[in-house]
Amino acid sequence: MTRTLPALAFLLTLALAAPAHAQKIAVTGGKTDQANVVVYAPLPAGAALAPNAVTLPDGLHAAAQITHDGKTLAFVLPKLKAGETVTVTPTTLTYVKAPPQFKFADEKDGTNTLSFDGRKVLNYFNLAHDPKDHFFTFKPFHNVYDPAKGEVMLSNSSAKTTKDGQFPHHRGLFFGFNRIGYDGKTADIWHGTDNVFSQHDKALATEAGEVFGRQRSAISWHGKDAATFATEERDVTAFNVPGGTLIDWNTALATKLDKVRLDGDPQHAGFHFRANQEVSKNGKTNTYYLRPDGKGKVGETRNWDAKGKNASAVNLPWNAMSFVVAEKRYTVLRIAHPSNPKETRGSERDYGRFGDYFEYDLTPKSPLALKYRVWVQEGEMSVEQCNALAGAFVTPPATKVVK
Repeated sequence: MTRTLPALAFLLTLALAAPAHAQKIAVTGGKTDQANVVVYAPLPAGAALAPNAVTLPDGLHAAAQITHDGKTLAFVLPKLKAGETVTVTPTTLTYVKAPPQFKFADEKDGTNTLSFDGRKVLNYFNLAHDPKDHFFTFKPFHNVYDPAKGEVMLSNSSAKTTKDGQFPHHRGLFFGFNRIGYDGKTADIWHGTDNVFSQHDKALATEAGEVFGRQRSAISWHGKDAATFATEERDVTAFNVPGGTLIDWNTALATKLDKVRLDGDPQHAGFHFRANQEVSKNGKTNTYYLRPDGKGKVGETRNWDAKGKNASAVNLPWNAMSFVVAEKRYTVLRIAHPSNPKETRGSERDYGRFGDYFEYDLTPKSPLALKYRVWVQEGEMSVEQCNALAGAFVTPPATKVVK
């Protein structure tokens, strides 16, 4: 969370700022006014102490975190106007009491949870595939918790059978394709039919601090014969920002085969969010979608169709679903990066699932790279709020080291 609010004053009475570094960081806004702006800036050389904050022009501080490579400083600015340049100073604060931070912890069921100051943020369902418990373990995904207390799971977790709720093969923040072809074979990673599965193999990198919690995982995709036909590196990062949960979801899919054809339909392929099973029962009277052209009616959905090719569901820069869980309304915004493959074909369902997909030929020379940002908050959102968050993701601020 950016520490520019009155609550910061208390923490700062417990902290002493070390001498400011000689070099500063100039941050210049993109094409639009932005909110909750994630900034990755070069770490100025020659720093005597490792900075854990940046000093803002008004003299207040925002938390900062050095990335694992030791070359980049990450922090969050609450607002940044289009074209505006803000100069910040990397600073080292010595705290009497350590400020809240992200933390990863293994659960008793074998999954891994990311929390912030004791509040659950994400749960990574990273159990290895078990042929005896196939439906429960056939794909890894992330569950999302409410951003206020971390007590309510907003997404649909794993299930033991296909009868455990409506369409329980949809799970949390997840990714897959139902029509995959390679070497004369077919595979359905989406449903896990015919013992097809993907699984978490190992964690490649884990970072947790005051600004973000990040985990990069190695995931393998397996066909009907259990042989690996593709490998994935999935990178999921949650940021400490006010008002909600900000998540960057990136993945890189590769293959050693001549070609793996990735295909499907809007309902069963791509990157999606699935809400808690409760939404499948109340969605027709509570769920609506907010799109760049405005707020839709409750129960109204738009879906790409091969026959009609609904243009309003093609290449959406962002889409948001508003729904009710545990008697409280939440909104989940999904932002697509313009570098993702085109055309993207959207899917919306009132039972609480939405996302998009595309067709792609995966080859050794053409790996697949995807970038999405997800914002989760209590209550409703406006088109203007969504545009601001999308702008911060699509046109991030430019940064440079200055004296």
